Amino acid sequence: MGVILSLETSSTNCSVCVAKEGVILSMKELNSANYSHAEKLHLFIEEVMLQASLNMQDLSAIAVSKGPGSYTGLRIGVSAAKGLCYALGIPLISVSTMKSLASQVVIMGDGVLIPVLDARRMEVYSAVFDAQLKEIRETKAEIIDENSFNDYTNSSAVHFIGSGAEKIQEVFQNDTIHYHCDIVPSAKEMATISWDKYQRKDFEDVAYFEPYYLKDFVLQTKKNKP
Repeated sequence: MGVILSLETSSTNCSVCVAKEGVILSMKELNSANYSHAEKLHLFIEEVMLQASLNMQDLSAIAVSKGPGSYTGLRIGVSAAKGLCYALGIPLISVSTMKSLASQVVIMGDGVLIPVLDARRMEVYSAVFDAQLKEIRETKAEIIDENSFNDYTNSSAVHFIGSGAEKIQEVFQNDTIHYHCDIVPSAKEMATISWDKYQRKDFEDVAYFEPYYLKDFVLQTKKNKP
């Protein structure tokens, strides 16, 4: 049937969708600074399946955002995805958090898309994609300074996308640079990416797959509610 359940938990956004052949049937998400993944993820899975009038046995695969991002968030998402794959006997698909984040902005010409996730202090996780979402620089963690991204700022348009964009905005200001600070990773963009990988049978080994943490674990705590 080509029905894929996608889980995105790499950031503050707990996001779930179910899609058939890349077309979203149902979606649920909550972007909360309190990191609601542990409380909401399985509830959202139940809700989207119910809204789409599907049973878990109707699923063809599970897709999960592989990172980088929140250590705890990634662990929750990957653990849930693995558990479902084991229980249902279906494949696991991993989706680059950076690619799905970049795909939220559509550009033309020789512009570049640079998804950036906030790390610590002046550090971000980033990657670089062209207008066709082809990766032209791999994902890495880096400290932002005046020399960052010099290889790409001569493009006709540069789009910084994600929670790390505010840090970059403090350093770079010119007419060709655009900032999309409020965009967060979402399961919505995973639908088409995971369908493409499913058709190519680009699956992960459920037993050995691990999220792409990129950095050592740093404990994240929930913010106190006012």
